Amino acid sequence: MDTKRLSYFLKIIDKGSLTRAADALNIAQPALSQHLIGLEAHFKQQLVIRSRHGVTPTEAGKALYRHAQIILKQLEFMNADVSAAAKIISGSVSVGLAPYSTTSTLSLSLLKEVKRKYPEITLHINDNFGSIFSELVMNGRMDLALIYDPGMMRGVNFQQVAVEELFLISHRSLLNAKDGATEISVKSIENVPLLLPSKIHLLRSLVDAAFEKVQISPRIVAEIESMETLGMAISEGMGSTILPWSAASRMTDFKQLILLPLKEPKIEASISICVSDSIPLSEPAMAVHDILFKLVRELIASNQWPGVRPPQ
Repeated sequence: MDTKRLSYFLKIIDKGSLTRAADALNIAQPALSQHLIGLEAHFKQQLVIRSRHGVTPTEAGKALYRHAQIILKQLEFMNADVSAAAKIISGSVSVGLAPYSTTSTLSLSLLKEVKRKYPEITLHINDNFGSIFSELVMNGRMDLALIYDPGMMRGVNFQQVAVEELFLISHRSLLNAKDGATEISVKSIENVPLLLPSKIHLLRSLVDAAFEKVQISPRIVAEIESMETLGMAISEGMGSTILPWSAASRMTDFKQLILLPLKEPKIEASISICVSDSIPLSEPAMAVHDILFKLVRELIASNQWPGVRPPQ
């Protein structure tokens, strides 16, 4: 089978339209339609349902989509492994780094170390909001990710590498904390206006669970998906937030902030390296994995970020 047809099929499903897929591939739509017809003839199955709104995969199409992703990924690995036979590790590696976390501060260090050790590796780093990295890894669209561990999940494996404590982060003018306070209880911030990530983030679920445990509701005044906006809002005294210490350290008004670890209950999040359980890491991806693991260990050992410790 021509693997080009498989890649065309993936693009058709991803775009949800033959017209959009043809534009993205820079080929004529009739030619793309013939490739799709050829695939359906080969499998003797209808692979997509066509409508005036676009195309949706049939059950057979969904099965082909899953296998085609694995096949094309394996071909990419094969090309990288053949290149590695010449003792040069090369290829593209995509890495997700969880927003708001200490791990997102590793992006520059990771880029520098990969370029130093493996100059032929092209590194793609994603620390954007709105992306569910575990799903991207599961579907083979991302090689690995350093994210907050949500627990067991079909399709991916998690290797725990660190535990991160959450802090109440507030402008000094907003929080009436006692002088010399070194921590603050969840119950005592019942009326503090909070600026938090949306509910798609694991951090938000941890915060919600802590408030529920003491039977109070957080006073959420805004859900913010931007570190820049969050930092400006806190600097203006519009609200406080609950995030890792590292998030506060990247805010422009850092010296005017109060950071207190939470107690009763203490809120901690596990950080893990996420990889697919069905698609093996290529040699370049494994090299990046090892560098990322080493950087996390060095970050913990350096004591640069309060509240980050190795897993027990």
